[in-house]
Amino acid sequence: GEAKRLGLVGWVQNTSHGTVQGQIQGPTASVRELQEWLRKGGSPQSRISRSRISRAEFSNEKKIVALEHKDFRILK
Repeated sequence: GEAKRLGLVGWVQNTSHGTVQGQIQGPTASVRELQEWLRKGGSPQSRISRSRISRAEFSNEKKIVALEHKDFRILK
């Protein structure tokens, strides 16, 4: 998916409110790129059951020394 292509790790999950929650870690530029993709209506769901995101909010950003996740997962 988009996150793996950008070399990011963490997780995302669609909520029942049409929003996405999760934690994204990686190089700042790559994180920004994924945020933009999500804001434009990209979705962590597969193409088959693609749902539109009505709102993408990002908070609690901080610099980290090491990645806390091994890969990127989409939780159902």
